[in-house]
Amino acid sequence: MAKIKICGITNLKDALTAVNLEVDALGFVFYPPSPRAITPDKAQQIRQEIPPFTLCVGVFVNESREEVMNVAKACRLDALQFHGNESPDYCAFFPDYKVIKAFSLKDKADMDAIPRYSVQAYLVDAYDPKQYGGTGKKANWELARAAKDFGPVILAGGLDEANVSEAIREVNPYAVDVSSGVELSPGIKDPAKLRRFVEMVRRK
Repeated sequence: MAKIKICGITNLKDALTAVNLEVDALGFVFYPPSPRAITPDKAQQIRQEIPPFTLCVGVFVNESREEVMNVAKACRLDALQFHGNESPDYCAFFPDYKVIKAFSLKDKADMDAIPRYSVQAYLVDAYDPKQYGGTGKKANWELARAAKDFGPVILAGGLDEANVSEAIREVNPYAVDVSSGVELSPGIKDPAKLRRFVEMVRRK
């Protein structure tokens, strides 16, 4: 069964709703231009209320290594997700954390970079020339399926309750990652959509 990450958590209510649905991970976006951005102080407050078996993932975009380390320690993050143009050497700088590298795959040529990264998982997102994730666009499922040759794949990009079952059948990913597909507005989750999304992932 695919694991579930709810990304773009900005408040305690949404975090606890997801926790009560027994999702596997929560994502906190530490990228100020994002409409789902959260400050380290706010994330730290939420983190204190999260039980130990729910992973907390920090999402960063082209951030300095020093700042990533500071936020990771302050917020007691379990994993780091890099969603920008971070190099393989950059991603290898954090041996004490699980590292996820995001790839916005447009065509097969974009996959050439994947094996250069020695990380714990590869997140496959929709291609967008102007935006780092959270676009609501559907990822290329064929490329996501092919990326599994390199390691565990987390499928993101335009997932919602209507298509996640099909996505899992088509790709069979290690995990699915949803943000805009379970929202009332950017950064504010819809409890009903969240529940239905989780039900669709876990439906036999």
